[in-house]
Amino acid sequence: MSDAPSNPTPTGSSEERTWAMIAHLTGLIGFVGPLIVWLVQKDKMPFVDDQGKEALNFQLTVLIAYAVAGATSCFGVGLVVFPVVFVANVVLCIMGGLKANQGESYRYPLTLRLIK
Repeated sequence: MSDAPSNPTPTGSSEERTWAMIAHLTGLIGFVGPLIVWLVQKDKMPFVDDQGKEALNFQLTVLIAYAVAGATSCFGVGLVVFPVVFVANVVLCIMGGLKANQGESYRYPLTLRLIK
């Protein structure tokens, strides 16, 4: 028996992995990028359908977090929440893009699954 971890087989073709990565990384500029990628590629590429929905759901969650931060900024809470959400968005979008490019499904933490 070998103690070496088995490498998971990448999901999707090279083109699917690239589009899935784009879906995650366009989240850095908002929810419109993942929405467009998902709508254009969802019927042609199953991996992009899955990862595009995941990226879109995360960006909608981020949008809601920004709205809550804006609503609570007059109490000072939002002034702390804004930078935390921004940094988390950048880090998690990059992580999602890297995983998708490797052909691995990525699931964002604390994400509302609004689009199924």
